[in-house]
Amino acid sequence: MEPSTTIEPEPAAAAELAGDRLDLLRNFTADLGARGEELGLIGPLELPRLWTRHILNSALLAPLVQPGARVADIGTGGGMPGLVLAIIRPDAEFLLIEPMERRCAWLTEQITRLELGNVEVRRGRAEEFHGAFEVDQITARAVTALRKLIPLTAPLLRDGGEMLFLKGAAVDGEITAAEKVLRKYRVRDVAVEELGVGQLAESTRVFRARLGTHG
Repeated sequence: MEPSTTIEPEPAAAAELAGDRLDLLRNFTADLGARGEELGLIGPLELPRLWTRHILNSALLAPLVQPGARVADIGTGGGMPGLVLAIIRPDAEFLLIEPMERRCAWLTEQITRLELGNVEVRRGRAEEFHGAFEVDQITARAVTALRKLIPLTAPLLRDGGEMLFLKGAAVDGEITAAEKVLRKYRVRDVAVEELGVGQLAESTRVFRARLGTHG
């Protein structure tokens, strides 16, 4: 049986999550659906669940972004969650950190095409930017387990800065496995919140924590 080549119809939750930025989000989603597989940004099975699994899954983080915050997104890939968040939250600034050249080209093209003035792309791995800048919040989706993710991201956060990592059902086990790393990097106020309940057919979890002693 051939995989469906039809993009998922826009769920009602898109308007709730994107507000007056919905047209921009539709524009981005349509282009990702049209060219994403060809460019290696999404797999061949993702079109029928593009909105719910990728776009709106990312958009669920938008209310947690602080107004005026400087946010880094690690391993942005095709734009999830960093570019989706930049579209929905023009009141915050975003740095999209992505090592692959063709993905960086795609992200840069979308930023120009959608005329987004609050986001820029930095090509490289997270650890290459340790000491280069500090941000207020840091996001990641489907990058790696917490015990590896914390050492990559903590050095990019200011004291008191916040981690917002989209995670699956195994997040509690990841937290347990990362106990030593969490202590080493002074990660505190660890919590797991469920997002999207009542909005999307499948909710998601976010790992939230703060760094250091302030904020």
